[in-house]
Amino acid sequence: KGRERSMSGKEPLLRSLRECIHRLQEGPSPCTDTSPHLQPFCETLEIILRKGIKQPVLGFKKRDYWHWIEKLPHQVTHHSMTLLSIMIEKTNSCEKVLTPHGRGRHFLRQALSGKLLAVAIQQLVRAPRLLEWYDPVISILGNEDLLEAFLSMMLVVTEINFSLDLQNSSFLDESWQLPVCLTYETVPCKELGMVLKYLDGRIFIVDRLPQSQAEVDEVVLVGDVIDEINGVSLRNAYNGQAGTVLQKLKGKPLSFHLIRWKWHDGGTYKPLLPYLQVLREKIPNFQLQHKHTRKEEIEAWRQRSVRPRHLNGFRKMFTTAGKFLVMTLQCLGARIWIQLKGLDVSVFISITASVRCNLPWWCHETSAAFLHRPPTQHVISNPLWKGRAAAVRLPA
Repeated sequence: KGRERSMSGKEPLLRSLRECIHRLQEGPSPCTDTSPHLQPFCETLEIILRKGIKQPVLGFKKRDYWHWIEKLPHQVTHHSMTLLSIMIEKTNSCEKVLTPHGRGRHFLRQALSGKLLAVAIQQLVRAPRLLEWYDPVISILGNEDLLEAFLSMMLVVTEINFSLDLQNSSFLDESWQLPVCLTYETVPCKELGMVLKYLDGRIFIVDRLPQSQAEVDEVVLVGDVIDEINGVSLRNAYNGQAGTVLQKLKGKPLSFHLIRWKWHDGGTYKPLLPYLQVLREKIPNFQLQHKHTRKEEIEAWRQRSVRPRHLNGFRKMFTTAGKFLVMTLQCLGARIWIQLKGLDVSVFISITASVRCNLPWWCHETSAAFLHRPPTQHVISNPLWKGRAAAVRLPA
C-alpha cells in the first residue's frame, strides 16, 4: 500500500482515480447510475486506459482501449475468464453502441457490475503483445510500477457493489452522462397518436395527437426518444422502422423503452442539445413538453377554483367535520350522491325536516360550519334544512 500511494502520488491521474474510489466507497451501497461520483470515476478511468496508446503509422483505424479488450485471449477455462468472454461477446452484439468509444464504455459498465474489471487488467498483463500497444514513457499501463498501482486500485474497485442499468446505453457513443429512461406500457390500440421524426438514427416524438392513447396515458412527453419497442432496439433506426415494428406487433400489448429529454436536474439532457436544435430548425412549431396536459389542466383548475388562503382550511374542514356529517346523515336516512363532470366533483346531500329533528346538537353546528360558507369556498346552494339539495364543489 505504501508503494501504491507513492506511485499514485507521482502520477496525477492515479491520484485523481484514488480520490474517486474513496468517494464511491463512502457513498451509499450499491452504487447506481444516479450516484454523483460514478461519472467522474468512469471518465478518469477511461483517460488512464487511453493514455499512451500507440497509433499505427499507416493504419486508417484509430486504436482505442476497446480494441485490445476484444482481443483478450478467450481460450481460458477459469470461471472468471469465461464470464469476461461472455461480457465481451455481449458488448460486440449490443445494437445500441456503434463506435469503439461506446463499446469500451459499455464493457466497463458491465465489468463494474460483474466485478471483473481487475480480471481484464490482469489478462492484459499476461498478453505482452497487447501490452506493447502502450508507450512505456507516457502511459500508465505501459509502465510496470504505475501499472502495479493501477491494478491494486482495480482490486479495491472489485469490492464495491454496483447496480447499473446496462440497458441504458444508447448514448454511450457520445458521453458518459446517461439519460433518464423509463418504460411506457400500453394496451393494444388502433392508433397511439405519437408523431415521430427520424434524425441521425434516432426516433424523436415531436407531437401527440389530442385525445389519443399516448395523451390519455400521460407518460410520453414531446421531445422524448423511442429507444426500444418490445425489446427491439431502435438505435440507428431507418426511416419508418418504428411503424414496421408496430405493424408486426399489431394486437399485442406494447412496451416502449423511452429516453427522457429532461435530465435529473430538470434541464435538457446535454447530448440531446444538437438534435433538438436541428428539430427546431426543421419544425418551426416544435416545442419541448415539460408537463402532461391533463396535469396542467388540473393545476390550472385548482388555482382558478380555490383561493390559496382558503385551500388548506377548506380541505381540513371537509376531511374532518364533513366526513362525520356525511356518516351521520347516512345513518339517519339522508340521501347522498356524487356527480362527476369534467374536473368538477360535486357532493349532493338531501335530507328532510324529520331527519333534521333527529340530528344531535354537534351535527347542527358541524353542518353550519360545513355548508354555510361564502361562495368562494364552494357552497353552491344553501341553506340545507328546507328539503333542498346542497352541492359542495371539491378540488379533484
